[in-house]
Amino acid sequence: MLWALLRRYVRPYRGLLVIVSVLQVISTLASLYLPTINAAIIDDGVAQGQTGVIVELGLLMLGVTGMQVLCAIGAVFFGSRAGMGFGRDLRSAIFHHVTGLSAEETSRFGTASLLTRTTNDVQQIQVLVQMTCTMFVTAPIMSIGGIAMALHLDAGLSWLLLVSVPILALSNYWIVSRLLPLFRSMQGLIDGINRVLREQLSGLRVVRAFAREPIEKARFAAANQALSDTALTVGRWQALMLPVTTLVINVSSVALIWYGGMRIDAGQMQVGALIAFLSYFMQILMSVLLVTFVLVILPRASVCAERISEVLDTPAAIASPEHPRAPSKRTGEIVLDGVTFRHPGAEQPVVQDVSFTARPGTTTAVVGSTGAGKSTLLSLICRLYDVTDGAVRFDGVDVREYDTEVLWSGIGLVPQRGYLFSGTVADNLRYGRDGATDEEMWEALRVAAADDFVSAHPEGLAMPVAQGGANLSGGQRQRIAIARAVIRRPSVYLFDDAFSALDVRTDARVRAALRDVSAGATVIVVSQRISTIAEADQIVVVDDGLVVGVGSHAALLQDCPPYAEFADSQSVTR
Repeated sequence: MLWALLRRYVRPYRGLLVIVSVLQVISTLASLYLPTINAAIIDDGVAQGQTGVIVELGLLMLGVTGMQVLCAIGAVFFGSRAGMGFGRDLRSAIFHHVTGLSAEETSRFGTASLLTRTTNDVQQIQVLVQMTCTMFVTAPIMSIGGIAMALHLDAGLSWLLLVSVPILALSNYWIVSRLLPLFRSMQGLIDGINRVLREQLSGLRVVRAFAREPIEKARFAAANQALSDTALTVGRWQALMLPVTTLVINVSSVALIWYGGMRIDAGQMQVGALIAFLSYFMQILMSVLLVTFVLVILPRASVCAERISEVLDTPAAIASPEHPRAPSKRTGEIVLDGVTFRHPGAEQPVVQDVSFTARPGTTTAVVGSTGAGKSTLLSLICRLYDVTDGAVRFDGVDVREYDTEVLWSGIGLVPQRGYLFSGTVADNLRYGRDGATDEEMWEALRVAAADDFVSAHPEGLAMPVAQGGANLSGGQRQRIAIARAVIRRPSVYLFDDAFSALDVRTDARVRAALRDVSAGATVIVVSQRISTIAEADQIVVVDDGLVVGVGSHAALLQDCPPYAEFADSQSVTR
């Protein structure tokens, strides 16, 4: 999966990677040439007392070193651009794919896990790309070149390479093999700590209200300790790599100097050649170490690639058909024909065999006890879920045959929780219709009875809104959410218990204003408040996922006992 992910998202940066590779080749070849120059300075200059040779070769060494430094800087620069661009593209791909998934699919992964996969997981692969651009290109060139140059200087000491390099490679491989399961566990623990922290921050008021701070602190401490213990275990294995590598390199260097000294004493080798051989020997072992550094990151990047691919390979259940249909005329008629919906793996359907028609210019109210399936019906109409059986038709066309953007453009949805985005009131209203004028926004706020508190603010439409509308009351959030739906002037309005936070007076004021702006549209209202839906043209009573009554308020009071009980519970006079 890691290779497939890299091949797909690194492709736009092949040019940069070629430049990095060329610069790294030049830099590595320069570093391989330096020990040979150093050996010549010692043997031909110092040993012979030739000052001119020393100066000439010294200037050559400085020139080669300068070229090596410039190439190394260029390789890091272009490699970083490629790595950062790769990370940006991969994060963008995950974001756009997740926004196209249905609520069912996103809930399967969980918000905390999706955040981790989009940020931390991508970062791990991004680091791998950057290190591969530099270290992984350098290592084989340095290793092969170092071996060739060492053999050229003195083949008699080459047997040390046959001993030291395999020992170093096998010891590091043994350590890396222990890290893979730990990294997989570590990414899951990061998901867990994000989940706990997100719950505690979102529910901070509830935690304090019920004096649950000690218990929540214990929950966080447990998740934190689990992550800390795993990270410490990973750190211990990674820390073991450096002393093992240092031990092998130092023992090998001592052996090289020992046997090299014996060859010099026998007249089979010169001092400069031994120093150059030692430099090449160190470069060969360092190339193995560079590969090891990449291999340390590789297991974690591989785990992260699996997690990211799991998201990207999840098909969107709610998607536009290959050949979408469109109605000949947009009126806003909604028909539910034998609609049944069941969550995957659930024993009982949420709603079963629901049928009714909501016509343009009328208001249809859906009432019932908590958990009866009212909100699910609205989700099926705007295709946040797909029906299990039956059909939902919008202007005579099954919603599953619509282009999703066309379908949603004709619907104004106000959900139970009027979520607002950070920014300003104007920014949130423009979610309803981009490019709306100030006059249109004030008109929408007037309909939603939100113009009073917005105009009272010194900044008016530029009034700041915190994330989720945290700086506003529940009623203010609902009214801005209603205005956001009104401003797009859709053919279908869906109000999912959107008046619950409004007082009775404001509720009546908003409904009266809505009757004017939605006179030709289809309005479907879910509410627990009888006063909100009593004047609806049609009331659909849902009980345990089944429709048990359809009619006007007066008719249902006479013919539908569940509705009569519901009305009596709110002391509504017959």
